[in-house]
Amino acid sequence: MTDRWDPGAFKSRVDEVLRGFVAREADLFAAVDPLLAPVAEQLEAAVTDGKRLRAAFCYWGWRAVGQPDSEALVRATASMELVHAAAVVHDDLIDDSPLRHGRPTPHLALRAAVRDRPRADDTARSLAMLVGDLLMSLAGQLFATCGLPAAYLARARPLWSVLARELIAGECLEILRTGAGPDTTASLKVIRYKTAKYTVEQPLLIGGALAGAGERLREGYSAYGLPLGEAFQLRDDLLGLFGAPEHTGKANADDVRGHRPTALLAETWRLARADDRERLGALLGSRDLDADGLDAVREVMCRLGAPDRIEHMIGARVAEALDALHGLNVPAPAAGALTSLAHSATVRLS
Repeated sequence: MTDRWDPGAFKSRVDEVLRGFVAREADLFAAVDPLLAPVAEQLEAAVTDGKRLRAAFCYWGWRAVGQPDSEALVRATASMELVHAAAVVHDDLIDDSPLRHGRPTPHLALRAAVRDRPRADDTARSLAMLVGDLLMSLAGQLFATCGLPAAYLARARPLWSVLARELIAGECLEILRTGAGPDTTASLKVIRYKTAKYTVEQPLLIGGALAGAGERLREGYSAYGLPLGEAFQLRDDLLGLFGAPEHTGKANADDVRGHRPTALLAETWRLARADDRERLGALLGSRDLDADGLDAVREVMCRLGAPDRIEHMIGARVAEALDALHGLNVPAPAAGALTSLAHSATVRLS
């Protein structure tokens, strides 16, 4: 336990908490009936990988108030990763994404367990939905039993309702905007509620609430967290189409096939003339999109300079976040760690 920020060591601590906690819960779940074993395996698979950024932001939301490190704190921060695991399972199910971290997503992995049943695909999807539901429940359980004083937990508990409401609102907005006319402002609103808030802002605020942060610091967390969370998702959108699958662990064609309301697609549409829009219109949302079609979408985007526009948006938001951070009177280790996290969240290959 030290003030020197070591992301690798922190990730290992969070991984140890998550894997131990979820393994115990998965064993209890599978003990109900042997049929549940494949579902229990997906619970454990859901926490196998991850950058643990949300846990890190929660941790430094606490430490920036001047509170010390502790194992109870790490357990509390790990609950943020279970929220993320639940959101990922649900998101992959909604988007019908085939891969995550280079492995089949739960609704595909679970098909093997039900392949001999009628409507096997629908059954596997239903099971995956319940995996996500259980992960969200486990997030609350881990938080409540982390070991921090009950009075501290009570300060943060109302923020969990805000986190869930805004996360689900963002997911609903993405569903409702999918296939609609591309609109950058609408896409950025989806990003803010679906990703930015629960990735950076809410973990910081929950960590701060646990520690008893004052109003000015909480406002600073939001001023730093919202633009940084948006930058994080804008980077994800670029990686989703232009990243290397061996690094991202995801399929490149998902956003285009799903005609999802990403800012990258919206900016491309805004910059496009009639002939390019006609070409894009024939490709967006096509379930039969092949590699040539995907390359055609990339060619239009690059020719119009849309990826550069997104890079500019990322840079502007990181600068905004760091300006807000520099205006806060937080201990030097916290300022250094949050600066480092801003870069690791937005300059990455996966």
